[in-house]
This record gives sequence, C-alpha cells and structure tokens, in this order.
Amino acid sequence: MDLVAAVRQQAGGCARLGSPMYAGLCDRIADDLEAGGPSAALLADHRDAPGPDAVALRLLGSVHRLVLERRAGALAAYYPSVGGTWEPDAGWTAFRDLLADQPGAVAEWLDRPPQTNEVGRATALMAGLRTLGGPVRLFEIGSSAGLLLLADHYRYVAEDGSAWGPAASPVVLRPAWTGPAPRGEPRIVERVGSDVMPVDPRSTEGRLTLTAYVWPDQLHRHERLRGALDLAARVPYEVRRQGASELVDSIEPADGATTVLWHSVMWQYLPGEEQAAVTARIGELGAAATPSAPFAHLELEPQRPRPGAPHEFLVVLQTWPGGERRVLGTAAGHGVPTRCD
Repeated sequence: MDLVAAVRQQAGGCARLGSPMYAGLCDRIADDLEAGGPSAALLADHRDAPGPDAVALRLLGSVHRLVLERRAGALAAYYPSVGGTWEPDAGWTAFRDLLADQPGAVAEWLDRPPQTNEVGRATALMAGLRTLGGPVRLFEIGSSAGLLLLADHYRYVAEDGSAWGPAASPVVLRPAWTGPAPRGEPRIVERVGSDVMPVDPRSTEGRLTLTAYVWPDQLHRHERLRGALDLAARVPYEVRRQGASELVDSIEPADGATTVLWHSVMWQYLPGEEQAAVTARIGELGAAATPSAPFAHLELEPQRPRPGAPHEFLVVLQTWPGGERRVLGTAAGHGVPTRCD
C-alpha cells in the first residue's frame, strides 16, 4: 500500500472511531500528497513506510504537540483540545500553512511511533479481570505509560446503571459495559508492564506525549486521560524498558494469585519472530500453572471472529490449568463500550 492509500485508509478509521476532524484532515493530507504540496516534501522519506507505521497519526500527533506547546500560531484556534473550534476549510488552510512554514518542527516527531495509552481500553481489561476474580498479578506488554495497570482505580458504569470501582475516581468510564457484565471482585496485588519506548506519565514530556496522540476533537478521551495521569502520580507501579518477549520470559506463576498477561492493540506491531517467542512462552506458562498458581492470557486485539469475517476488537481470555479459551465480547476501538457476550 502506498502512502496516499494508507492515509486515506486512516481517514476511514478516524471516521469510524468518531473523529470527523481527523478524518477530514487525513483526506486533505492525501490530496495534498497527490498534488505535491507541503505534506509531500515533509513525508518524502516515509513514502514506502508500511501501513502499521501509521505515518498519518505520526504527522497529526506531531502537529498536535506543537498546538499544545503554543508553537502552532493560528492553527490553535481550530483545535478543540485547547479551546478552539474545528472548521474544515479554514482549519486545513492553517494546518497546511504550518507544514509549509515549520517543516523542521513538524518533522521532529515523524520518526517516533504514536504513543496512545488509551484509558478506555480498561473496560476490556476489567471485563476479563472480573471474570477471573480474586488476587491478580497483572503483567502488560506494550504498556506505553502503564495507565491500564491502574484499571482497578477507575470507575465503571455499565449500561444498566450498575457501577464498580472507587466512587471518587477521577476516571469514569460510561458506558463501560453493555450486555451481561461479569461480577467478580478482582484485587490487583502486583502491577508490572514493559515497553521498548516507555513514557513517564509523571514528567512534563510524558504528559505532553500522551496528550498529543489523543485526537483533539475527542474531549471525553482528554478528560479521562487527565484523570488517569492524576492517578499515575499517586499509585505505584512499574513499567520496564523491555521488549515483550523479555518481560514474558521473566514471568512465573505464583501461589495464591492468578498471574495475568494482558495486552491491547499492540500485537500487530511486534515482529513475527517476537510474536512466536511470546506465544511459545505463553504455552510454557500455561503448562506450569496449577490450581493454586493459575495463569491467564487476556487480550484486546483486532481479530477475525471466524474465517472471512471482518476484523473486530475481540476480548479473549485463556486460562490454565486446562487452557480454556473464551471470547468474552467485543470492544470499540478505544474501548468504550465493551460488549460482553
């Protein structure tokens, strides 16, 4: 897939996920690429990038960062994340002018992958943990800033009005679940994540990074990110600078708690050999599990529910001893809501 087609595909994804601003910008960027405009020169070194590199989101995140830093001039007036109002024609003109006037500043983030630590995906994680119940040792690969390791500190309001989690939480996910939500009471006793490029949510740079990759017209996502950042400053957890296989190799089942390996919307970015290594280690951990030291693999990844069907964000839980695999439901791309089957 060439870059123009990839950017147009991203436009469709943004539209489906509720961002008309980014859907329109991606279509305009694709037109500008074809016309040889400022985006063509800026993205010349990325023409052959594979689709998973998400070049459009890299560009949009870099520009949003300049807006947040008050370095984008007139463009800020059109960004809802800083109090502006998006206007498609005038907004695109200001966006294109920024690419032409400050290509060096925009290019600063083009070589780094988007870091979207989407808090809403905690609905899928907690659906799995409530299915398991009891003490949980939670391990996450592809953690970014590790905000999902704080899932038990968030408030979840189901479609039927029932709620779970601290009533005073600064993060409220509504509707967290549709359908028959699980009713267990998990208690997270250990929280460890890993990422090859971890983000420190307690630093100014880390908070800027996470905010820049949240789409500017989705203010509900900005609100829950702010709440999660507040919790991250107060709740201890660990995110190691490690690859996925390195963290998984370090895990062992332990008596008295369910050891859970969790990941969300990151599997496609792992090289094939690392996917194979992680999968093999999951098999080893399952074989080593016992009734007193169970192991579970919980994931939210785009998968086909059956051959030939479209991809969906499936919430899948596999538990050992026994290796039973269950599809618990499906989630929206950013997690809210998760439909429990």
